[in-house]
Amino acid sequence: MAERILLAGCGDVGLRVAADLLARGDEVWALRRSPLRENVPGLRWLGADLTEPRTLGNLPAGVDRVVYLPAPDARDRAAYRALFVDGLRHLLEALDTHALKQVLLVSSSAVYGEHDGDWVDEDTPPAPLGFNGALLLEAEQWLAEQAVPSTVLRLAGLYGPGRMQLIERLRSGAQRVPREIPHWANRIHVDDAAAAIEHLLRLPAPSPLYLGVDDTPLLLDELCDFIAQLLDAPPPREGAAPVGVGSKRLGNARLRASGWAPRWPDARGGYAALLDT
Repeated sequence: MAERILLAGCGDVGLRVAADLLARGDEVWALRRSPLRENVPGLRWLGADLTEPRTLGNLPAGVDRVVYLPAPDARDRAAYRALFVDGLRHLLEALDTHALKQVLLVSSSAVYGEHDGDWVDEDTPPAPLGFNGALLLEAEQWLAEQAVPSTVLRLAGLYGPGRMQLIERLRSGAQRVPREIPHWANRIHVDDAAAAIEHLLRLPAPSPLYLGVDDTPLLLDELCDFIAQLLDAPPPREGAAPVGVGSKRLGNARLRASGWAPRWPDARGGYAALLDT
């Protein structure tokens, strides 16, 4: 049955989700501060700012589901709080929540801490190392207290078309990796992330929390060496581990058991296909 779905924030991942939902016949609204640059037939743009409640007065009536996936303008504490904590509250205060069947919050594996390479899943207690993870966790906890059905999807590091930062750093020689102390990396292709979101919107009784990640945690130096070889570039030199991330191996068993499967189960295959296009 067709539904009315509001994408609160509609960038790279959101546009992929919108395409999937529109193909299924849903009515899809994209809440953004600026108009869409891409022409997506059937997608309705709603000009609003989640950090400014006064702009949220023209939300569509009868919204069935909300996907909350905005992107902050700046990587600082104030921007994250305004968007993920306050913005989520502003949106739910402006919506008719009695009609809502689901609010899906797209969060991040940044809510976890340092685990020295151990496996992490939805039952692992969060312990954010940075303000970003701490504020996303605060948003998750606030949403869980509201009288609306909610689901949280914690995504691992995204890669894919338009997300070439790691490739460019390896190509330029700027990338550094820890080699003496192993550091585990976790990835999910943007198309698989979008498919996971769309999948969770269709589940009749989703769990409150899922991890969105591919099947294959990789040591960061091994992943970077693999990509460098594809680029015919020298392997990256020794350096510090990424700040505020923590070394851990994320498991996707709960999401897979719900019926989702990644198209790209191993980021090495995903990066190889990306560089082959």
